[in-house]
Amino acid sequence: MDLSAPLAYLQGLQKRIVAKLAAIDGQPFRTSDWQRAEGGGGVSCVIEEGNVFERGGVNFSHVRGASLPAAATAARPQLAGRAWDALGVSLVLHPRNPYAPTVHMNVRCFFTHAADAAAEPAWWFGGGMDLTPYYGFEADAVDFHRTCRDALAPFGVERYPKYKKWCDEYFYIKHRQEPRGIGGIFFDDLNAPDFDTCFALQRSVGDAFLSAYVPILERRIAMPYGEQERAWQAYRRGRYVEFNLIYDRGTIFGLQSGGRVESILMSLPPVVQWRYDYQPQAGSTEAKLYSDFLIGRDWLADL
Repeated sequence: MDLSAPLAYLQGLQKRIVAKLAAIDGQPFRTSDWQRAEGGGGVSCVIEEGNVFERGGVNFSHVRGASLPAAATAARPQLAGRAWDALGVSLVLHPRNPYAPTVHMNVRCFFTHAADAAAEPAWWFGGGMDLTPYYGFEADAVDFHRTCRDALAPFGVERYPKYKKWCDEYFYIKHRQEPRGIGGIFFDDLNAPDFDTCFALQRSVGDAFLSAYVPILERRIAMPYGEQERAWQAYRRGRYVEFNLIYDRGTIFGLQSGGRVESILMSLPPVVQWRYDYQPQAGSTEAKLYSDFLIGRDWLADL
């Protein structure tokens, strides 16, 4: 199967996003080209201790292997033993200002190759984006979800509610019984109705990222904050770490497939705290995060 079009798109997407984020921060991203012994490689673009981003990473990878790892065959046992290619762009941004939310975006595609030339190749697309605020702003949540909805609109009005629900269910910290953030959209195993439509949907989601996040970031990064806000941010970042290390399929797949550990774990925030049985003060802005935002809300219900 010809991978040239997804490859060119994903490489270009990474460059566009990095250029915009570096212009906002005022510092360049550090770029590392890497190769994977089992096949393939990628480009990791990371910023640490920037003016805006305490840590941020925008990674491109194209890795391949002779046999699918367990994380990819759990739902597809019939594909066990096939050779494969996986391409994607994945990013996580952790701004320093506690009022600016963490964000995650990923767009990826997977291709398998059967030893029997007569067998049909299997392929699918996946991805999405989600927002994790530490202090909730309704306008931010509405704007983010509106942009996600509009990116999916050309592919059917049913897409956004389906992928929004999927995101809420996927980014759920089961042992805490709470969402990781205020959601967004998430999709996986997309291989219908045809390749061109699925690829176009992936491009629409990837292209919408900067419009979804940059306006929110720009209106929050200059807000004044103090030690209390930073401590709350560090505490809530602990939830992000717990989800990524315990549940995230991308992290698990990357580690199982022998991916570059530095690139896989760049999603983790640099400053995190865990506190025993901590409860924010009733009625505080911190408490409102739980009561008003981490509730799986339909943010576009009134639009």
